[in-house]
Amino acid sequence: MFIKQSMTGKIVTIAKDADIFEAQDKMAHHHIRHLPVVEEDHRLIGIVSDRDIRGVLPYGPLAYFDFRKEKKRLSSLKIETIMTRDLYTISPMNTIEDALLLIQNKKVGALPVVEKNNRLVGIISVRDLLRAFINVMGIEEPGTLLGILLERKNHRLKSIVDAVSEENISFGSILVARHWDKNTRAVFPYLLTQNVAPIKRKLEKMGYTLLNPMDWYLDRLPENP
Repeated sequence: MFIKQSMTGKIVTIAKDADIFEAQDKMAHHHIRHLPVVEEDHRLIGIVSDRDIRGVLPYGPLAYFDFRKEKKRLSSLKIETIMTRDLYTISPMNTIEDALLLIQNKKVGALPVVEKNNRLVGIISVRDLLRAFINVMGIEEPGTLLGILLERKNHRLKSIVDAVSEENISFGSILVARHWDKNTRAVFPYLLTQNVAPIKRKLEKMGYTLLNPMDWYLDRLPENP
């Protein structure tokens, strides 16, 4: 799935000469945490987050300060003085997997989506990615997640699919993931049924080892595939 299919296209932006209160009001009104900073022709020059704004606001209630003096000082702070200029961006033709890895590796909460000449066309956030993966994996529909161990050297994914299909059970999705045993893969079919006891017995009779998905710990996975 491409970024352009999952990104937020109706972007709330802000100008570099706006003050921090305008940014704060926009974030609160639109329930967002990131504001791309643009110049004419929607050219992206930076991004400001709610964390950036919190970083310049006084610690504690303004009542402890000379309110008018502090308000005037804060109003003089322009977005260009607190925005992040060294940006991580992504193209609309990248995939949601690309965005997920970039967000994870760079520890950011959102990525501006840009075309040629740094023209802003969208933004994709962790929330957008979660929505996309929920849609891809079909987990909005009621179902049950199974875990099955599969030897890497004897990959029999088709036989699992056939076994489930023979029981007239539909798939929401199927995920093949690494396992802490480098010679094994963990297969997680999401089945659109609550009654999985018969298919579990069938798979065990076929020689498969079932895995409780709750026992699949990410921190035990090998660093390399």
